[in-house]
Amino acid sequence: MIEVKALKTRYHHNAPEVLHDVSFTLEEGKGGVVLGPNGAGKSTILKCLLGLLKYEGSIQLFGKELREMKPSERAKLIAYVPQNLSFGPSTVYDAVMVGRIPHFVFAPGEEDHRVVKETLAELGLEELADRNVMELSGGERQKVAIARALVQEAKVLIFDEPTSNLDIAAEQSIAKTIRSLCLDKGLTVLLSIHDLNLALSLGDCFALLKGGRIVAFGDESVVNEENIADVFGVSSKRVRVDNQNLIVFGGNEK
Repeated sequence: MIEVKALKTRYHHNAPEVLHDVSFTLEEGKGGVVLGPNGAGKSTILKCLLGLLKYEGSIQLFGKELREMKPSERAKLIAYVPQNLSFGPSTVYDAVMVGRIPHFVFAPGEEDHRVVKETLAELGLEELADRNVMELSGGERQKVAIARALVQEAKVLIFDEPTSNLDIAAEQSIAKTIRSLCLDKGLTVLLSIHDLNLALSLGDCFALLKGGRIVAFGDESVVNEENIADVFGVSSKRVRVDNQNLIVFGGNEK
């Protein structure tokens, strides 16, 4: 479980606050989505949860305050898949093994190899194990990044714009993978994303962020016409197609 209470932060001592009294709770095994325009503070929330920024208020992971944890302890609780993936010229297998570093000292052991092999198989990456990561497609590299996060065996996975720059097929594949992490593995997933329709298919609860403040938080009912107009400045309409809620945009608000 993630519990965030009265979170405030700034990027350096004399800078203005970029988050103002942000509070929300994400239950274990659920998917949470942070929505908002550029500059709203979505990535800043993620950076606080990753221990990259000092903050006021409280962030608790499974009942323990984040700032009281050692980096090695955080690494076993939280795994991160960034928006801009960074891989050296290594094989897929070695790139995924990097995620096991919190679990071994000098070299990976039998258990580490077992976890990596099982994760590669689970994500359909077995045949790519010996390939150079730099030679893969964008969707394949994103799956490698997810595999690297999964082998950490963390309880919380954090994604920053996980489907940016992917084609439609790769986007749908990654979205299906992310959703299954909650449904099948019982992991707690928090992500920021721009695509509201994709967000509706991924999340159980939603935080709409504007100017560093949460405008609304709750189930998918908070992603409504009124809140979309307030946060994004565009008109929209929710429609039902094949038992799925979709948002159709109608242009700029006046």
